[in-house]
Amino acid sequence: MEEKLGVMARAVMDAYASGEEDEQLLPRVLVNGDGKAVGKIKDGDPVIFYDIRGEREIELTLAFTDPGFRHFETRGKTARFTTMIEYHSTLEADVAFPPLVALEGSLCGAVSDAGIKMVKIVESEKAIHLSYFLNGKREEPFPGERRVTIESDKTVSNYDEKPEMNASDVADAVIEEIGGDSDFIVVNFANVDVVAHIEDEKAVKAAVEAADRELGRVIEAARRAGVTAVVTADHGTAEKWYYPDGTIDTGHTDSPVPFVIVDEGMRGKRLIGGQSLTDVAPTLLTLMGVKVPEQMTGKSMVGPDDFGRRGRLVFIIMDGWGHNEDDFGNVIKKANTPVMDGLVAAYPFTTLAASGEAVGMPQGKVGNSESGHLHIGAGRVIQSDRIMIDEAISSGSFAKNEAFLRAMKTARDEGRPLHLLGIVSFYSSHGSVKHLYELLKMAKDAGVKEVYHHALLGRRGERPEAGARYIDDVEKFCEELGLGRVVTVMGRFWALDREENWDRVEKAYRAMVDGVGVEVADR
Repeated sequence: MEEKLGVMARAVMDAYASGEEDEQLLPRVLVNGDGKAVGKIKDGDPVIFYDIRGEREIELTLAFTDPGFRHFETRGKTARFTTMIEYHSTLEADVAFPPLVALEGSLCGAVSDAGIKMVKIVESEKAIHLSYFLNGKREEPFPGERRVTIESDKTVSNYDEKPEMNASDVADAVIEEIGGDSDFIVVNFANVDVVAHIEDEKAVKAAVEAADRELGRVIEAARRAGVTAVVTADHGTAEKWYYPDGTIDTGHTDSPVPFVIVDEGMRGKRLIGGQSLTDVAPTLLTLMGVKVPEQMTGKSMVGPDDFGRRGRLVFIIMDGWGHNEDDFGNVIKKANTPVMDGLVAAYPFTTLAASGEAVGMPQGKVGNSESGHLHIGAGRVIQSDRIMIDEAISSGSFAKNEAFLRAMKTARDEGRPLHLLGIVSFYSSHGSVKHLYELLKMAKDAGVKEVYHHALLGRRGERPEAGARYIDDVEKFCEELGLGRVVTVMGRFWALDREENWDRVEKAYRAMVDGVGVEVADR
């Protein structure tokens, strides 16, 4: 990186030198010559939270917008929030790109309509994926749907300390349900995805082996009970854990994912086709003898006569478990995975596309848990919010978005600063720096006099020291535009929580509202 860096970019580089990394970077706060924080968010200020995806943005938004917030002290103050997409229907926020209605004709909807009892079992780290996204962005459970959430361990600061997470408790709950009366049991093992985002190969390998071990316990229980099991994943991570130059890539991947049907009656049979995650729902419904909704364009990988018995089904999602034949950077291959290896060898198996256009993302872009679970449940391609937003930028309608313009008008007419809050990345699943730049240009055109940027960093899928480079790019963009200052920078660990770790959220809040953090002198 060049020597001449912006003020906040230099602060991030200094943080790297002291052993900090992007994901858990302690909040950096810009202070003026009097030692006072610059750009604090005040009561009534307009804020545009430009992140997409949304499930990790709910808690911070709630802290800023709910006058009755009780998880930590906010003194009843609220900011006027505009969010890029709807993070949750109950939040007090102006939404720039409102959601489409919940999908009709989804996997779980069809199971419910058929009167089949279903239960979903998952660690809290991934709870929203098995509920909201798998249900086609429906917040409420379907009739007959029950949810069992195993709380992830909050006593560890990071899951490299406990790569097995609480997968054994998840497996215990599944085994108990196999002995019960639920006919469709859905389970997510979170280990591989969660731990593969940490730069600790030993921990990632341990996470893979833990997930494989607990998968084996579930499969054995299903066999004893005569219950069919289907195993797949939502996207890849650890199977491509290095960039071509050998540096660690902790992000998601463009790999396909495994798909295998574990049933003694299916031994020796071949799957029909199988192209992408959109084929999963029709296949599961066919196995259960449920009519495939007409909205699904995916194709079943089994014929109606290939499976002579209609019965109970355990559906297992190995979150983040991609398929890659190459040894290079493949932590899954390095790990001891006798269960998955044995299933692939003995039962009908294929791989399914889980990235790019196959899951509603731009061509060549990696998959993620949101799009993966959404497409598993939808049985058809659903265009992502990112594509919708990027098309709005291309068409010029982004610059005319009424929600954004309302926030900017508030800032201009009331003489307040406009705050822009969000991830800084070329392509995070939570957003893009391109969206930030478009908002800055809009604010300039709208006559806003002051714009403060509150930046969130994460290393997932990024090169080493990428965070500092992004911040430097933003600082230079603002300088050339003649508007905007980066005033706080912090790791996404603090701001983008989704498990009610309110101490983390408070740290992010205090940095932006009270200027509490590592001070960075303006110069």
